[in-house]
Amino acid sequence: MTTLFGGWFALLVAGMPVGFTLIVAALAYMLWQGTGLNFAGQRMVAGLNSFPLLAVPFFILTAQLMNVSGVTERIFDFAKALVGHIRGGLGHVNIMASVMFSGMSGSAVADAAGLGQLEIKAMRDAGYDEQFSGSITAASAIIGPLIPPSIPLVVYGVIANTSIGGLFLGGIVPGLLCAASLMVMVYVIAWRRNYATEQRASLRRVWSTFWRALFPLMTPFIIIGGIFAGIFSPTEAAVVAASYALLLGVVVYREITFARLVTVLRETVGHTAAVGLLIMGVSLFGYVIAREQVPQHVAAFFLNYADDPLTFLILVNLMLLALGTFIEALAILLLIVPVLVPTALQYGIDPVHFGVVVVFNLMIGILTPPMGVALFVVSKVANIPFGVLARGILPLLVPLIIVLVLITVFPALVTFIPDQMLGAAR
Repeated sequence: MTTLFGGWFALLVAGMPVGFTLIVAALAYMLWQGTGLNFAGQRMVAGLNSFPLLAVPFFILTAQLMNVSGVTERIFDFAKALVGHIRGGLGHVNIMASVMFSGMSGSAVADAAGLGQLEIKAMRDAGYDEQFSGSITAASAIIGPLIPPSIPLVVYGVIANTSIGGLFLGGIVPGLLCAASLMVMVYVIAWRRNYATEQRASLRRVWSTFWRALFPLMTPFIIIGGIFAGIFSPTEAAVVAASYALLLGVVVYREITFARLVTVLRETVGHTAAVGLLIMGVSLFGYVIAREQVPQHVAAFFLNYADDPLTFLILVNLMLLALGTFIEALAILLLIVPVLVPTALQYGIDPVHFGVVVVFNLMIGILTPPMGVALFVVSKVANIPFGVLARGILPLLVPLIIVLVLITVFPALVTFIPDQMLGAAR
């Protein structure tokens, strides 16, 4: 087993895509064990055969459609009218816009790529340095996978057989805490650097920008409202969201031409294929892990060293923070969660609480060098050196880790809304 993980890690370090590393390592193990390779294909296809996972490509499509339909500019203008007058104004606008956009995309990468270019240009023009502009853009992007809808929470729900609706509701408070803590840090940095403040927007300006952004802002209410009114499932909600985004872009705002739509669909297929490859790789690798009884060994380790649920969660958080520095968040989610969830249940930990803690932790990982996917995206879209962003993100990790500690120690921050809305049904 050590050889298997060593070979997988070597392929990962060599730069091979994570999905391929998992497949190659698992196939090597199966050949060594004499297992028929026909089983490998069946296992990988079975990993994709999940109705709830259909939500993933449609949420990706929703984010892509929103990015090209003029929604980002409308959201940014409304956020600026609301909080642009606070010291560090455009930093707060950046965060507020991410909160609003999170209800439409469910993806940190979509947030960083879609809003990022607009936000960083505005901050540069206003005199903010590129390190601060890029770093706060990357940090605020992780709000997207916390506030519903959320692609990582959908994936977790499928893996852990947990209510996706409950996970969506559980992510609301942590997402808002994340935004609030980042805004406090932005205020402190802006005060220390003496960034200028802007004039407070008039009520007329606030109203006009709100009206322009109204239809996009309705997206999360349509999704969440429809789910909890029993009109559609989370998977069907993703289709509704994509259809609504297409309606806005083509009919209401008339920003999406046929050529743009083709480009959006091509990009969606590419992103979906990457996720699908990862799921197939993890499905096959998961067979190896199960055969070698890794979950039982992991459970035994934690049960030996963790006497209570809180100690278990602390150990899990430390492990995930370390893994997140060099492995993609989705790969960790798919690979580690099936191993950890049974142990978490043995400790009596609420699966919704555990899921939100894990996803929040992994989102911190996409900000952490040397992997730092969100940093790479911002570096690319804004032409800022990666090293500059890696240094700038460090102070912004502090409030995020504080929020992680809070939601770990106080489960009610996650479970209160699901308990009130769903009760025993979740």
